[in-house]
Amino acid sequence: MQESATLNLQAESQADKPAHSHPAVIINASSGSDDKKQARDILEATFASSNVEARISLAKSGEEIIDLARRAVQDNCQPIIAGGGDGTINAVASVLVDTDRTLGVLPLGTLNHFAKDLNIPLDVEAAARVCLDGREASVDVGEVNDRIFLNNSSLGLYPSIVQHREKQQQQLGRGKWPAFVWATLTTLKRYPFLSVRLSTDDERLIRHTPFIFVGNNEYEMESFNVGARSCINAGQLSLYVAHRTGRLGLLRLGWRALFGGLRDEEDFNAMCTKEIWIETRRPKRLRVATDGEVTVMTTPLHYRVRPGALRVLVPKSSDKCRVTS
Repeated sequence: MQESATLNLQAESQADKPAHSHPAVIINASSGSDDKKQARDILEATFASSNVEARISLAKSGEEIIDLARRAVQDNCQPIIAGGGDGTINAVASVLVDTDRTLGVLPLGTLNHFAKDLNIPLDVEAAARVCLDGREASVDVGEVNDRIFLNNSSLGLYPSIVQHREKQQQQLGRGKWPAFVWATLTTLKRYPFLSVRLSTDDERLIRHTPFIFVGNNEYEMESFNVGARSCINAGQLSLYVAHRTGRLGLLRLGWRALFGGLRDEEDFNAMCTKEIWIETRRPKRLRVATDGEVTVMTTPLHYRVRPGALRVLVPKSSDKCRVTS
């Protein structure tokens, strides 16, 4: 079971209840599998029960999500609430980073990693209550070539899988999970490698690798908590990279991750740092995944952490959180 992240919460003048000035709710109409119109009805009733008037919008594209977030900032809406999966939360957060606006999270996607790490309930009404009554926390964000990520960024296998999955969905009309399975098998058959030079605060590495994973703060990489974060405001990035690992070696790494000993693997590097440079022999265009969304970037790739750059509402009753003055 995934554990929620520990946060240092920023006390406000009214610490137990944030001020609301016409909250804006932006829902991705295409994320997840639930009925978004039903979610909208639940939200309207929940806000109305607290005498809060919220502006609720359904967005049909990523561009519309960002446009609505920018409009909400201009209209002095507070908080600005994102409803969808991790990609949707990322899109709204990208507008709010380094501003005085607070992000609310409605986990309406498939995996909802960010919400789980913040201990935000997955039920729509309960998550809306957190947006109304929760406490404000300042959390870190990661950045690669000016694009932010809340959870992680990766190169190699995963972006290729996502690209093939989207083709399966668009061209053949397959569901998300069948398309993901087929895309994974296709990518593993080709099994592309990257030849890169990695530079961190303390290390210089040359690697021929099937994947590079960069997390916003440290991820649990062993036991059945793989993929969870115990902290999201330690001001660091985590770097995980395999070296010359074939298909069978990748299965071995997965086994060691589940049952211990992954960090002792000679062909696996894990470290924490504040900044990472990823270079190729010449400028090269690479697919880069950030919170599950894939874009193409030109190397070198520059990763850095931005400590406390995002304000977000979290449950005030969470025993994983503590208030600091």
